[in-house]
Amino acid sequence: MNFDLTDDQEMVRDTFARFLDDNSSSVRVRAALPSGFDAELWKGLAELGAIAMRVPEEAGGLGLGLFDAAILMEEAGRPLASGPLAEALVAARLLGEFGGDAATELLGSVLTGESVATLAFEDIAARPVQWVAGGLVAGSVIARSGNDVVLVTVPESARKAEENLASTPIAEIDFAPLDKVVLGSGAEALARFDAGIEEWKLLISAALSGLSRAALTMAAAYAGERKAFGVFIGTFQAISHPMADLICEIDGGKFLVWRAIRAIADGEKDAAGMVSLAAWWTAETAGRTVTHSLHTFGGIGLTTEHDVHLYNLRAKAWPLVAGDPQIRLAEAGRRLYGDEAASLPEVGAMPIEFDLGEEARQVQQEIREFFARNVTQEERDNFHFSWEGHRPHIHKKLVEANLAYLQLPKDVGGRGLSPYAVTAAREAFEEEGWNNPVANVAQMVALIMYRFGTDELKRDVLSKVMSGDAICSLGYSEPGCGSDVFAAQCKATQEADGSWRIDGTKMWTSGANLTDYVLMLTRTNPDVPKHKGLTMFIVPLKAEGVTVQAVHTFMDERTNITFYDGVKIPDTWRLGEIDGGARTMAASLELEHGGGFAKVQRAMLESAVDLCREIPAPGNGKLIDQPHAQARLARTYANTLASELIAFRANWAQVEKKPNHAYGPMAKMFSSEKFTTDSRDLLDLTAPWSLSKRKGPAGEINLEYRHAHGTTIYGGSSEVHRSMIAEKGLGLPRTRG
Repeated sequence: MNFDLTDDQEMVRDTFARFLDDNSSSVRVRAALPSGFDAELWKGLAELGAIAMRVPEEAGGLGLGLFDAAILMEEAGRPLASGPLAEALVAARLLGEFGGDAATELLGSVLTGESVATLAFEDIAARPVQWVAGGLVAGSVIARSGNDVVLVTVPESARKAEENLASTPIAEIDFAPLDKVVLGSGAEALARFDAGIEEWKLLISAALSGLSRAALTMAAAYAGERKAFGVFIGTFQAISHPMADLICEIDGGKFLVWRAIRAIADGEKDAAGMVSLAAWWTAETAGRTVTHSLHTFGGIGLTTEHDVHLYNLRAKAWPLVAGDPQIRLAEAGRRLYGDEAASLPEVGAMPIEFDLGEEARQVQQEIREFFARNVTQEERDNFHFSWEGHRPHIHKKLVEANLAYLQLPKDVGGRGLSPYAVTAAREAFEEEGWNNPVANVAQMVALIMYRFGTDELKRDVLSKVMSGDAICSLGYSEPGCGSDVFAAQCKATQEADGSWRIDGTKMWTSGANLTDYVLMLTRTNPDVPKHKGLTMFIVPLKAEGVTVQAVHTFMDERTNITFYDGVKIPDTWRLGEIDGGARTMAASLELEHGGGFAKVQRAMLESAVDLCREIPAPGNGKLIDQPHAQARLARTYANTLASELIAFRANWAQVEKKPNHAYGPMAKMFSSEKFTTDSRDLLDLTAPWSLSKRKGPAGEINLEYRHAHGTTIYGGSSEVHRSMIAEKGLGLPRTRG
């Protein structure tokens, strides 16, 4: 897996970033109004080779890959570069590919920035009058005309300036009377042109990602310096939490562009659908981002004196020249779930890699073979995502096959797999339906016992856990504390003989009705700051004084409230120093690999697709054939893919020891929220069949709708994770006490 640019690409990005910082400042952007075109900037970009990036070398260009151009476009979006750059990149490439006297002659002046060439998005034979990006300044337009691809010369008299939303150089052009030269005809020529339009979708998407991040960064900086009611407005969750959502959306869109390019390079069947989704996603995200960013500035954001309004307007102007972005969502639906094909560009070298590697494939195969050998269909039918899905004999066999404690380090007795292989293994377990939390919690507790436990504890408890003969629960949460585990009040009092007495209550002790031990966070000192007066213990749940009371959820999941009344444990079952529980608990973070719920989202999507293939549609056919169903499935596909990519980034950052800007919380929060909204939508889409709990896809969608709600709460609520993202990812002031 790789999220890093090559050294050459870093140099290209830095070169263009510095140039654009100097030559596309807000002063220069404003100076280019009302035409929205900066001729000096344009020539400077041309001199740096920007317009030649995608032109074949044999035609005088640089012959670089689509990913290189996407890097350029992200940098161009950040300072709102004035000019139709995405369109010109594609037009220049088409001129170089088609060749011919007219194209070759024009290409020379296009590459030097002396003239501008752009694209018409619709067939000019069918729509002779249409809006053209850069039409006000472009002397040439490449267009489809029936069965031909033509080069249209557009005299100045045909280019009428017109006030528009963002003062960009768009123009409505009547192509009917204009001179045209045929560049190519027939299926091959049309496919080449269509591939250019697909390339434009990815380039403008990259630009919108840059624009969105710049607008949000500007707003976050303001929220950290502007005060209201005596405090920084960034401490208001109404400001910071939407920003946390948006930075996830922005990164998700950027990665969707990258994923689409990777898919084209690898010849994946879903590549065309990914292109459409990237175009839809980034346009939607940019619109939401600039709205919230402007709102953060309050009234001043509405004034023309403040730069944020420029971002607001261009976020809409750039993608809308090609029409309603919702068209792209519908298009993605047809490409993913219908029979629509698309011509895609050659993308060239692509250094970004999402492959989890050979170790990942090997462990997935081991898991599949294990379940084929050891698990019956009857047992599979009783699997469940919760603790109630635990089957002791299967867990024991997984331990014996070295498939239970996959991410636990080898020195503890685990498999010691890489984060990439662990991610792949979780996907394989999800495919098999074995997704209960038993092994994950057991290995977390085992690691803490190994690091902090006494020899006696390791002999009496750790050995049983590692052999698969005992399992553990977590005793963190308490009634009234919610996600604030450091507010624990369950009391541990040391007796005269050195042993400990545990008194109190723990809430959400999931699995306590099945497990042998609980890892418990207790209050040992009430007179110091709350996070400093905590100590961790292993507490046997079969001990005298322990009461386990069931708490049932509407997710078909049992959890528990547990009561501890004078429970006696030896000091040898203490983990770490007295009052050092916070440090002890931190050891479990070693097993944090930026998970999230992408694997569950994918399973839900597959169930929805299966059910849509069964449900009859009005008239003939099935629900899967309906455009609205295809679009909604495509939206879930996009959310699933973005969740997966954000989690991959967290994995990669940990493995490569990159700066971590709350990537783990981003993966958890984003995926759980998308899981919830999509589960609701897919329940609606497949109703009334989805109301049933019958075996099969209907029952699975029904369950996933209920399951999704819990994912936004357990493991830390979305609100807690949003605060972490806002603080660590955007530099906003702390919003929690």
